Amino acid sequence: MTMTATRTQTIATRVRRRAEESPGAVAMRYKDFGIWKEAGWLTYWTHVELVAHALMALGVQPGDRVAVHSENRPEWLYADLATVAIRGITVGLYPTNPPAEVAYLLSNSGAKILIAEDQEQVDKALAVIDECPDLERIVYLEPRGIRGRYDDPRLMSWEELLAMGAERAGPLEERMASAEPGDVMTLIYTSGTTGPPKGVMLTVANVEFAVRTLVENGGFTSPPPSERDLIVSYLPLCHVAERAFTVWFNSAAGVQVNFAESIDTVQANLREVQPTILFGVPRIWEKILAQVNIKIDSASPLKRLTTRLWLRVADRIGDTLVRTGGRHTMGTRALYGLGWLMCYRSLRERLGMRRVRYAASGAAPIAPDVLKFYMGIGVAMHEVYGMSENTAIATGNRPGRIRLGTVGEPQEGVELRIDELTGEILTRHPGTFAGYWRNPRATADVLDEDGWLHTGDVGEWVEGTHVRITDRMKDILITAGGKNVAPSEMENALKASPYIKEAVVIGDQRPYLVALIGIELDTVGEWARRRGLSYTTYRDLSEKSEVRELVQGIVDEVNQRFARVEQVRRFAFLPKELDHEDGELTATQKVKRSAIAKLFEELVEGMYRR
Repeated sequence: MTMTATRTQTIATRVRRRAEESPGAVAMRYKDFGIWKEAGWLTYWTHVELVAHALMALGVQPGDRVAVHSENRPEWLYADLATVAIRGITVGLYPTNPPAEVAYLLSNSGAKILIAEDQEQVDKALAVIDECPDLERIVYLEPRGIRGRYDDPRLMSWEELLAMGAERAGPLEERMASAEPGDVMTLIYTSGTTGPPKGVMLTVANVEFAVRTLVENGGFTSPPPSERDLIVSYLPLCHVAERAFTVWFNSAAGVQVNFAESIDTVQANLREVQPTILFGVPRIWEKILAQVNIKIDSASPLKRLTTRLWLRVADRIGDTLVRTGGRHTMGTRALYGLGWLMCYRSLRERLGMRRVRYAASGAAPIAPDVLKFYMGIGVAMHEVYGMSENTAIATGNRPGRIRLGTVGEPQEGVELRIDELTGEILTRHPGTFAGYWRNPRATADVLDEDGWLHTGDVGEWVEGTHVRITDRMKDILITAGGKNVAPSEMENALKASPYIKEAVVIGDQRPYLVALIGIELDTVGEWARRRGLSYTTYRDLSEKSEVRELVQGIVDEVNQRFARVEQVRRFAFLPKELDHEDGELTATQKVKRSAIAKLFEELVEGMYRR
């Protein structure tokens, strides 16, 4: 393997160096027919080289876009790193993107090559290919259902791509050596809650700043991540947070990546791997907590009694940790030691969190009570904050300095201020994006002449050091009485219940607040089963009078924590689970408020007509 010095360090040069220094060390693990397989750093880099040579043979030039539409797997990283190595731009698509969104993302980005996982993703691309004039090739990873059935000359298998790379080696070293810090490395599309997604341009310099901040300087973990750490990769890699934990942590610190088989098997894969670093969006942490409650409620009376006892102890421990910033006292350490023997060790083992030394929640607000639960059972939980436009670098709760209900302190090298008039959070640092792809007007709306990024989040300082986010500026409600209300606080408090999956508070220019509530089917279903309530569908279950009484009790309890103007006066059940393909959720599972208000307008109006 020939190495050529490069002026500019990238994630590709980092992986190449690891392949030279530790060729046999494990870089990643993945399941193959139910068996964990390992790939070392030399194997990793060899595949990157082959894909890079093939992409150059297919005519990919610096600045050209290569799209990846796949679940998390080694090939995602091979394609990403190969594209970076040849100075191309990676574009990630969510596996759940329906054809209309695939068409928009491929046409807007002008992707030249698409790496598609299987027949489902190939079919989506072929259905809209006439709307994507720049798309020249579709490379499929899984041949099942494709090989021998499609005759489109633009199709190519992954094996054919690798063979092309082996036969037609190009000037890869020269291309890598010519990399510049200002090269756009990836387009990360926004979730599109208020309009079409925008392509966030992140440069080599942006990502290197993120690597220095989060990895080399230990911006999240203490000590910083290293080769001894393990992560489970399961959230979509087109999301900036998962890209940071999976790709950047891996290339810069040698963290071993373990690919989950699918989002449905995450819990089982966590138990198998027992990672040391674990990132999740709020929905993941809430779902795991809901499953804990289901298991406890269905356990034998003795086991239910003892587990509830130790969880009450964990709640006391959590209260103390909240007061101390996450630092144990002698009393909580003794209590936890006893609880570890009696309950917490086995509980964390079943959750796949026995070895977790650092856990983080980000990408959306989360109820403090959910975080406190994990802290109480010994999972070192931290809420963090960042966005695609600042390469996921803004703030984080640091070990020993946690302030629950906040997103932590500004990271090293980050300037952060809160606008005195609007309360908007502004950040400025070397990770600030290069702009929105082909959208200078939108760029000018969020990036001012002084380099400040206007995040769109409203926040406030806590104790002068930590930042608390109250809501998105566009989501602030102004009631008919002129009161400003941040709906996310109420929504998160409601969703902290294991029985509530979705809560959408409505009340802009209205006399009072109402809520559309979606039940958590698993936990409410188990609750109904224990009471002998039969049901057939989600809607049938939510229409039970007993379920309404259950949720009414939760709403009443939560209302007591809020001022009267912020309380939910009435609620209605969503008749179905919200879905990305129906346009109700973004690919990141964020609620599209405008779409919800329009789709369920009759339900909303009915609550105001009573």
